[in-house]
Amino acid sequence: MTARAAVRRPADELDDLTLRRAQAGDPAALRTLVERYQRPIWDLCWRMAAPIGLGDRAEDLTQDTLVRVCRALPTFDPRGPARLSTWILTIAARLALNELRRQRPEPLGDEVIAASAATPRQHHEAREAGERIAAAVGRLTAEARAVLILRDVYELDYEAIATALSLELGTVKSRLARARAAVRATLAAEGMTP
Repeated sequence: MTARAAVRRPADELDDLTLRRAQAGDPAALRTLVERYQRPIWDLCWRMAAPIGLGDRAEDLTQDTLVRVCRALPTFDPRGPARLSTWILTIAARLALNELRRQRPEPLGDEVIAASAATPRQHHEAREAGERIAAAVGRLTAEARAVLILRDVYELDYEAIATALSLELGTVKSRLARARAAVRATLAAEGMTP
């Protein structure tokens, strides 16, 4: 399993009736929303924070995101430009970025998920590669890391990333190109071909 395959995304958007009920404050509908989006929010927050040793903040960021989502849900327009999942992940990404800007990065710990492998040797090699990639991503600025993760892990389109991070489309593209180049250069310097 690759890192990309391990990403947990919501299976689908909430149906219209459940969304309307959640917007009206129905506890059962809000519970459905939380159950549907809690794990993808945590995954995003962890992927942004763990490479710089702040993975333990993912749970708090997830809770903060869910509180903000529930409070702002009545203002969400399902006919607007963003899907519900994009809107929710936007809130999570902004909260995570703000938190990362406030925190001092710590040395990378053992908080890197190893990819599944058929043999112990493959498992070890995959884990080592994952650690090197995570360390390279961890060297990026929080802003560059957010763009890279939202595009390459969550596969959001450029417009959604621009909206999520309040950036111009060209800025998203240039940050992504620079982030990818920096990760490739770091890996190449370590003798690893990406």
